[in-house]
Amino acid sequence: MDVSRLISARSAAVEISGIRKVFELGRSIKNPINLSIGQPHFDVPQPIKDAAKAAIDSGKNGYTVTQGIAEFRDRLMADIRKQYPHPDRDVIVTSGTSGALMLAILAVVNPGDEVVAADPYFVMYPNMVALAGGVFVGVDTYPTFQIDPDKIIAACTPRTKMILLCSPANPTGAVISPEAMKAVAEFAQKRGILLVSDEIYKAFHYDAEPRSPAEFDPDVLVVEGFGKTYGMTGWRLGYAHGPKRLIDEMMKLQQSTFVCAPSMVQWAGLAACDFDVSGIVADYKRKRDLLAAGLKGAFEFELPGGAFYLFPKAPHGTATDFVTAGIQHNLLVIPGNVFSQRDTHFRISYAATDETLHRGIEVLRRMAR
Repeated sequence: MDVSRLISARSAAVEISGIRKVFELGRSIKNPINLSIGQPHFDVPQPIKDAAKAAIDSGKNGYTVTQGIAEFRDRLMADIRKQYPHPDRDVIVTSGTSGALMLAILAVVNPGDEVVAADPYFVMYPNMVALAGGVFVGVDTYPTFQIDPDKIIAACTPRTKMILLCSPANPTGAVISPEAMKAVAEFAQKRGILLVSDEIYKAFHYDAEPRSPAEFDPDVLVVEGFGKTYGMTGWRLGYAHGPKRLIDEMMKLQQSTFVCAPSMVQWAGLAACDFDVSGIVADYKRKRDLLAAGLKGAFEFELPGGAFYLFPKAPHGTATDFVTAGIQHNLLVIPGNVFSQRDTHFRISYAATDETLHRGIEVLRRMAR
């Protein structure tokens, strides 16, 4: 039987991640200079590991209620209410931040509806929208990668159902200004468009305090997670908070898909809420500055305000050509066309050891010449 004829249009619309291709390539290279991986290079802090082990040993290994264990949700809501005193705001614990985003898109986007986001964008955004039958609309932010509210507003049509913002952003590390957040949030509220704020890198702000568009619109859905902040990406723990009516719909969909976030990981998440990551964040700021100083003069780039990525312009040719040439030097970075309609820039992850960063800087400077 020709199985290909059975494949749905929904699945065919989704592309295999270019990042995963680089990951697979990295396994075949001996001692690679791997600056491609979008996850922290540090291990999960011991108190968080201990909480997960304790949960397993005490028998907390079954299903939880779909929206998350009460103790964890209560702790999250206590923190949320301190920042957003919205009486209608509720929270759901999800299987990773990607799980929260997928539930939100499925709950809101009908076939043909449009979702507006900045370009460059997180690689999964267009695919998630495609799975819901929606239309992804990217808004160019080159060369500074700063959100221009007027461009976001101009991209919206009567079919626009959602605006999706990410700050700090992947792959650029750009931080959206409070003024731009306010302008987009107020427009979304006025037009009845759902604004989703992806704040997975919230802890990694280097030059200013974290801000959120939810400060300016009580209907904003905020998506956060534990993977990047605590090095527990493989544990799949995220959460979303927003209007109760929307959270209820997301809970209903989770019940029929992911069921619940892993039980022992939720108890670990509760412990993580009390773990201070300021030392980790300070070290990542130092790595950002180390990388930026090392590449200054050899590459064009914007200094990122957060996350752990630098997005330089390829010094010659396309970014794909440059990245391919880097492989000959055992260097792994990600071409920008994975995240964008353009193929001019490439992503460097500085979630790596200093030794790896120094090796990468040496190779990149040599390639730029």
